[in-house]
Amino acid sequence: MDYPWLTAPASDVAETARTLLGWEITAGGVRIRLTEVEAYAGTGEDPASHAHRGPTPRTQVMFGPAGYAYTYFVFGVHWCLNVVCGREGEASAVLLRAGEVVDGLDIARKRRGDQVPDRDLARGPARLVVALGISASANGTSVLDGEGPLLLTPPTRPVERSAVSAGPRVGVAAAHDVPWRFWITGDATVSSYRRHTPRRRTARPAGG
Repeated sequence: MDYPWLTAPASDVAETARTLLGWEITAGGVRIRLTEVEAYAGTGEDPASHAHRGPTPRTQVMFGPAGYAYTYFVFGVHWCLNVVCGREGEASAVLLRAGEVVDGLDIARKRRGDQVPDRDLARGPARLVVALGISASANGTSVLDGEGPLLLTPPTRPVERSAVSAGPRVGVAAAHDVPWRFWITGDATVSSYRRHTPRRRTARPAGG
């Protein structure tokens, strides 16, 4: 496979993220067309990236090679799924934020709930992971060779640049205004934007 994003530098991760719109991710009998993604670069200039301060046991996978899954637990509740991209040794990844279930609707409904509308089955990064039926075991596995639980394939309907919108990332405390979230304009499966709001600490009363 010779996809340009596999060898693009980490500094180009925003463009890589945009080009992954329309690609399809398959796991556990469900196939999802990506409609919303978010870029993160571990180049030392993106404090929102998990790899901002260099490799750790958790983030080592982000430093390549490209084409592998990076999963992480957020808020102690949800799993999120990223695709590692760029040159080996330069950390960058694209968070898969939302998509349209194009195959395996019945399976996705069983995982997400029978009453969930089709547009909401994978509308948000945690929902997307639940719909695919994956967990921590996917971390560090290839998304391209078909040997792991996930398979990422090129779009059957390429997304034109004119059909893509960009805006600030969601739920990050640092660099939250960087416009590295990309989505297919007007698509019903795109998640709602929520600006990060720092939690206020309750002041403790004076005294012993």
